[in-house]
Amino acid sequence: MANKSKFIDYIDEALEKSKETALSRLFFTYQGIPYPITMCTSETFQALDTFEARSDDIVLASYPKCGSNWILHIISESIFADSKKKYEYPEFPVLECGDPEKYQRMKLLPSPRILATHLHYDKLPGSIFKNKAKILVIFRNPKDTAASFFHFHNDVPDIPSYSSWDEFFRQFMKGQVSWGSYFDFAINWNKHLDDENVKFILYEDLKENLAAGIKQITEFFGFSLTGEQIQTISAQSTFQAMRAKSRETHGAVGPFLFRKGEVGDWKNLFTETQNQEMDEKFKERLAGTSLGAKLKYESYCQA
Repeated sequence: MANKSKFIDYIDEALEKSKETALSRLFFTYQGIPYPITMCTSETFQALDTFEARSDDIVLASYPKCGSNWILHIISESIFADSKKKYEYPEFPVLECGDPEKYQRMKLLPSPRILATHLHYDKLPGSIFKNKAKILVIFRNPKDTAASFFHFHNDVPDIPSYSSWDEFFRQFMKGQVSWGSYFDFAINWNKHLDDENVKFILYEDLKENLAAGIKQITEFFGFSLTGEQIQTISAQSTFQAMRAKSRETHGAVGPFLFRKGEVGDWKNLFTETQNQEMDEKFKERLAGTSLGAKLKYESYCQA
């Protein structure tokens, strides 16, 4: 696995800031979307417009808690298998997080660069589209996403907690959580899933057949891997394997990032009323859309 020291340093710094931050003061709004003050600043967002993408950048877009750390691992292992070079993280990989000067430093990084993001399609810097960087979009069903997001807030010791699942659910449904509404994010990306240079992948499909998913991902990004290499990466990328190494790769927060990774864990939290509310919201916002069909909502969200 890549040397994650800078990665861990950044996470530790964000956790340190979180200790002093009350939940009521965790967010600031930029262009209508709430972001955590512990990880993002308006100055960095302004500087993001100047970011210069490359055609061989690897862009990984997802809403929070939809498997971005999992995909980061798969991609860095694929780069190693393809080029025999370990992928280093000289910057925190989430594009919109960090100090405003990071984009200047990133000009010096070797290709390919991995750029993770939780931004809407239309909030990404224009150079990504101008230079035709490939974008992998990862989605997870909204009920498990909400459950995972809640546990992340309430299990990690230094992150501001919610008083209850009910309180978190209310805020999640209103989009008053880090990076805003799941449904706004989904609607925004739905329009672009069939664009050239964009590929959709479903968290639940990866859980069902990881090797097949890795094959799709590596082919999309143009890695030349054998079936044996794909099987090796698959074995290294199971939830159990990643959890076992999570402190080494992600520091103290690691075991919380890789908590359960199950499909259907939402059933341990949702009340019948909350179930119905989410079903109605899905129907209202995503039913009949291309993404709505791809999410397989009936299979994963209707008990």
